[in-house]
Amino acid sequence: MSPDTTQRKMAAILSADVKGYSRLMSSDEEGTVKALNNCREIIATCVHGHKGRIVDSPGDNVLAEFASTVEAVKCAVKIQENLKTRNANLPESRRMEFRIGVNLGDVIEEKDRIYGDGVNIAARLEGLAEGGGICISGTAFDQVKNKLPVGYQYLGKQTVKNIPDPVRAYKVLMEPESAGKVIGEKEPKRTRWGWKAVAAVAVLVLVAGALVWNFYGRPPKIEPASKEKMALPLPDVPSIAVLPFVNMSGDPNQEFLSDGITEEIITVLSKLRNLFVISRQSTFSYKGKPVKVKQVSEELGVRYVLEGSVQRSGDRIRINAQLIDALTGRHMWAERYERPMTDLFALQDEITMKVLTAIQVKLVEGEQGAVYGKFRGKESVDCYLKILEGFKYLHGMNIESIRETRRVAEETLAMCPEAPGAYYLMGWVHIMELAMGIGKSPQESAEKGIEMVQKALAMDDSLGDVHGTLGFLYRLTGEYDKAVAAAERGVALAPGGAFAHEFYGIALNAAGRSEEAIPIYQKAIRLDPSGTTTLYMDFGEALRDAGRFGEAVFAFKKALQPAPDNLVAHVYLASTYSLMGREKEARDEAAEVLRINPKFSLDKFAPTITYKDQARTELILDALRKAGLK
Repeated sequence: MSPDTTQRKMAAILSADVKGYSRLMSSDEEGTVKALNNCREIIATCVHGHKGRIVDSPGDNVLAEFASTVEAVKCAVKIQENLKTRNANLPESRRMEFRIGVNLGDVIEEKDRIYGDGVNIAARLEGLAEGGGICISGTAFDQVKNKLPVGYQYLGKQTVKNIPDPVRAYKVLMEPESAGKVIGEKEPKRTRWGWKAVAAVAVLVLVAGALVWNFYGRPPKIEPASKEKMALPLPDVPSIAVLPFVNMSGDPNQEFLSDGITEEIITVLSKLRNLFVISRQSTFSYKGKPVKVKQVSEELGVRYVLEGSVQRSGDRIRINAQLIDALTGRHMWAERYERPMTDLFALQDEITMKVLTAIQVKLVEGEQGAVYGKFRGKESVDCYLKILEGFKYLHGMNIESIRETRRVAEETLAMCPEAPGAYYLMGWVHIMELAMGIGKSPQESAEKGIEMVQKALAMDDSLGDVHGTLGFLYRLTGEYDKAVAAAERGVALAPGGAFAHEFYGIALNAAGRSEEAIPIYQKAIRLDPSGTTTLYMDFGEALRDAGRFGEAVFAFKKALQPAPDNLVAHVYLASTYSLMGREKEARDEAAEVLRINPKFSLDKFAPTITYKDQARTELILDALRKAGLK
C-alpha cells in the first residue's frame, strides 16, 4: 500500500445489512432484488441528508462514512424510521428489515475505500443488532449520549470476531418514552474490604481458577443451527463450509494471502470422497460480513463451519482457526499458530488434518497424499505467493486485470520454472485473453492455454480443477471427446469440487449429451448454493439444449440477477424464447442485447457457440435471427 495514496483518520462508520436476506431470496428472488434496490435508495437519501457518503454496497450490505458521529446515529435512526414506514403495509414474510451498526474509530483511507478495525467493529456491531434495530459502540455512545432524543441499553462488553479487545456495545432505544434513558449501565460502588471478605474472595478465586483450568481453551457456546430451518437438506456425509479467513494485517494488499489460504484448504478438502465441501464462490459471499455460524449452516445446508484469521508480519505468519459443529454450537477444535513464512505449506496441511480428525472423516486409499496440498511440486513459498497474487488479478475479470495477470504469470514462470501453479496461471491468462478478445487469435489462445495446462499436469497429475480446465480448453478447439475425458478425470480427482463439476457439465453439453450434463450441474449448484452467474448460464444452456425451456428461462434469469447487463445471458434468453415460439419475449431480449451493445453481431458471436453437432449450432443461430439479431 503506497503512503501517497493512503491516510489514517477518525470516522464514524455505519454498516447495515438485511435480516433473513437468503430466506427472502429463496422465496421470491425478483421481488427481493426490487425491494433491496428500493431500500438502498431510502438509505442513500438518508446518508446524503446527514452529510455522509456511501462507501460500498456489496450484496445486501451498505457501508457508509460520516465526519460526525452524531450525524451517523441520527442517520441510522432516520433509516429505521423510514424503513418501518415502508414495511408497515407489507405482510411480515415480505418485510425487509435492516440491522445497523455504528462505530467511531480509526480507519485507513485509500482513494474512495476505507479499511481497518474501525470498519470491522461497525460490521460486528451490525451482527449484534436486531432486525429494524441499531447497535453502537462505546466510542460512538460517548459522543452522542446527551445529544439525541433517543435512549440506550448497555449490552456489556462484547467479544467480537477478530477484534482482540472486547467492545462496549449499546442498543439504541427509539421509542419516545425511552428518550434520555441509559439502561443497564451502573458505576461500581467503592467497597472497603475486611479480612473476612478478603478470605472469601481468595477462596472464590481458587475455585474459579480451578474451573478456568478445567475448561481452559473452551470458547463460549454458539447458538446452534436447526435442521428444520436449513435451506438445503444435510448431505449423508460430513459437510463443511470454510469461511474466508480474515486478513488481520491491516494491509488490503495482503488480502490475497488470507484468501489463498482459505482456497487451499477448500481445494484440498474437496478432493475427498467422504466429505461434502461448499465451494469457494458461496463461502466468499460472506466475506467482510458479520455472519453467525448458525446463519451459514442454515443457508448452505452444512453441519461444520471452519473460520479463522491470518496476519503476516515480515517473514512470520500468525493463523487462528476454529472448527464449529453448527448443530450443537460447540467448538470441535481451535488453535493459534505462529510460524515462519517458510512453514506455510506445513501449516495449511496441519489445519486440514486437524479438521478431518475432528469430524472423523475416513480417508480412502490414495487420499492421504491428496490432503497434502495443491501446486506443491518443487515450488517455494515465494513462488506460491506469487501465484496467489496472479490469481488475485485474474479475479478482476477485466482487460486491465488480465494484462496485470499476464505480467505476474510471466514473472512467476521466470522465477519458478518447476512450479505447476505458474503454468496453470498462464493457462488461465490465455483463456481470459480469448474471452476478452485481446489475444492474437481465439485459436492461438486456446492452443497456448492447452500447452500451459498440460505442462502443469505433467508436473502434478492429481489436480482436479486443472484437468477440468483442460477439458474446457479442448472444447474450444473442437476436441469434444478429449474435453469430456479430461473433465471427467477432474471430477474423479475433485469429487467435492463445484468448479470441476461445472466444467464437466460444459464438456458433456458441448458433446451433445445435455441430459447427462443436467444432474452434473445440479451437483455443482448444491456444492455452490450461492451460484455464480456463469454457473447458471451454463446450466440454462444445457436445459435449453435438452428442450427443457421453462427451466432454462428460470436459470438464465438467475444468472441475470447479480448482473442485469450480462449480454450473453440475454442472448441465451432470446434464443430460448424464440425456440419456445414466444416471439415478443424473444424480441424484448434481443432489444436488451442491442441496448447493452448496439454493435452486436451474430457473425462475431457465432464462434462462441461450440457444439460437436453443427446442426445444433445452426438451430441456435436461426432462433437468434428470428428474435431480430443479425
